[in-house]
Amino acid sequence: MLVTNRFVVEPDAADTFTERAHAALTALAARPGYLRGQLLRALDDPRHWSLLTEWESVGTYRRALGDFDVKIHATPLLAESIDEPSAYEALASAAAGGAVVVAASDRAAEPYR
Repeated sequence: MLVTNRFVVEPDAADTFTERAHAALTALAARPGYLRGQLLRALDDPRHWSLLTEWESVGTYRRALGDFDVKIHATPLLAESIDEPSAYEALASAAAGGAVVVAASDRAAEPYR
C-alpha cells in the first residue's frame, strides 16, 4: 500500500518543514509494517513537496497512525497536506524488464443495487 501526502511549502518555511518531515518519517519508519519512505520535492516548482511511504497493508498503516510518536511527530504534519485522497492500493506492478503482475483489490466488492 502506498501513501502519498502532498504539501505546498513557501521557500522561507522549507527548512522548518524539512526538519518536521524528517521527524515524521522517522516516527513512521519505526512502526511495524513500514516498508520504505521518501521526502520528495518537485523539480519544476520547489514549493511542492511530497511525503511518500509504503506499507505492508492498509491495516499496518492505520495501526501506525495510532502510535504515540506518530501522533506527536507525523500527524500534525500530515494534517497540513493537501486535502485529497492519499492512500492507494497497488493493483498492478512491473519490475524493470518484467511483465505486469496484477493483484486483487483489498476493497470490499461493490454492493448490489
